[in-house]
Amino acid sequence: MPSEETIAAISTPPGRGGIGVVRLSGSRAVDIACAVIYLSKPPLEPRRATLGHFRDPESGRELDEVVVTLFQGPHSYTGEDIVEISGHGSPVILGYLVECCLERGARAAEPGEFTMRAFLNGRLDLTQAEAVRDLIESRTLYQARLAAEQMEGALSTRLKPHKQALVDLIARLEAGIDFGEDDVSVSSWEEITASLDTMRADLGRLAGSYEYGRIVREGLSLAIIGRPNVGKSSLFNRLLNEERAIVTATPGTTRDLVAESAAIGGIPVRLVDTAGVREASDEVEQIGVRKTFQAIADSDLRLLVLDGSEDWTQEDRRLLDRLRPLGALLLACNKADLPRRLNEADVAHELSPDALLSADRAASLGPAGLAVSTIPAASAPAAVAAPAVPATVVWTSALTGAGVAELKARILELAAPARDLAPEGTLVTNLRHQQLLRESLTALGRASEAAGARVHHEMLLLDLYDALHLLDTITGATTVEDVLGVIFSSFCVGK
Repeated sequence: MPSEETIAAISTPPGRGGIGVVRLSGSRAVDIACAVIYLSKPPLEPRRATLGHFRDPESGRELDEVVVTLFQGPHSYTGEDIVEISGHGSPVILGYLVECCLERGARAAEPGEFTMRAFLNGRLDLTQAEAVRDLIESRTLYQARLAAEQMEGALSTRLKPHKQALVDLIARLEAGIDFGEDDVSVSSWEEITASLDTMRADLGRLAGSYEYGRIVREGLSLAIIGRPNVGKSSLFNRLLNEERAIVTATPGTTRDLVAESAAIGGIPVRLVDTAGVREASDEVEQIGVRKTFQAIADSDLRLLVLDGSEDWTQEDRRLLDRLRPLGALLLACNKADLPRRLNEADVAHELSPDALLSADRAASLGPAGLAVSTIPAASAPAAVAAPAVPATVVWTSALTGAGVAELKARILELAAPARDLAPEGTLVTNLRHQQLLRESLTALGRASEAAGARVHHEMLLLDLYDALHLLDTITGATTVEDVLGVIFSSFCVGK
């Protein structure tokens, strides 16, 4: 589907750099490039870099020395003729070069328009096109590797056998309806049900991988909580491998949120060091405590830090009771390099249901308690009565680094319990894909129920066509312009 318009844009990031690239795509890309660039050896040859000079059209003075490369369609990124002009990374020169291209008939490219043309011209399917954006936005090598495999068509390859199986099943049923009087062989009800069950099982596993795929693609946040001077900031620095938070022996040093990102197991993790939670008369510290509980509410995971060289305190218990109902919780018994006052038995007892439901424990959360007085009413979770998930305990030393590797492993285990569901490249990382898979599974479920009830083939076909249409929409074989507009508008200009 070649476009009559030729588009142009700067394809390198904004700002100054060693190299900047202006890209043109369309039927007039070569003519426009040759009109603004004086080539040392005309004409342009496909896939061969040619030295050129960009001169001011008005004065004729040379502005930059450039290298021009032609990628001839249909064997190019967009499937059209593409010309890339590589010059020095001066925003002024690059901007003026684009202006000159526009004056000679090009149009400024919309965000993602180059990749949209690649999709419309059959160079990429929709999952591959979306993976281009994921690759550009990747923050870790693992994210980039996964996006690169998606760009190679890993998800499309995974779906292809199921789409073919649906087409074959639909064809057999249609033939049985159209040529029933000719005794055309149609699969038995048992064969139809078995085929649908196989598809549903594999597509269900694929849809279930989104829990981990979303975390790989978007990252997660981890709030580090505890009372003052238990080593939260030291542990925060250890996880970052840099001295980011101020650490002193004075309790209450951290009075505001300190947030930084780190890669743990290839997953971007936003670490938030919070103010120590205690009864505070200082207004600044009170604000810090309120921000702490806001960070707790906004985070995906929570890490409660305890001082292993001291006994349990009421503040520790109150924090534990308030955090457990919120979901996944890690306990770091820190300062393991010092003589222990806490031990495994103490921790196990405090985490036991009997301890959590004890009358003394419930009383500690009364109207005058720390948890009630410091958590804003709108975000205060229910107390002990709310359901709580088990807490994972790790013994660490922020000073020596002992236990930090195990802590990182436990973070991954809690954040992504489904990470081994599928190998790289077959993870679902996109919410659109997951929703369409779920809808397709629903249609297949209806078809399976219909087959079990021996419903007429014509009714069964409606659900099979629905399932096939939904799988086609994932890869873009069946789509609408509105969907394409939403997808490609999030790309950067020049891509």
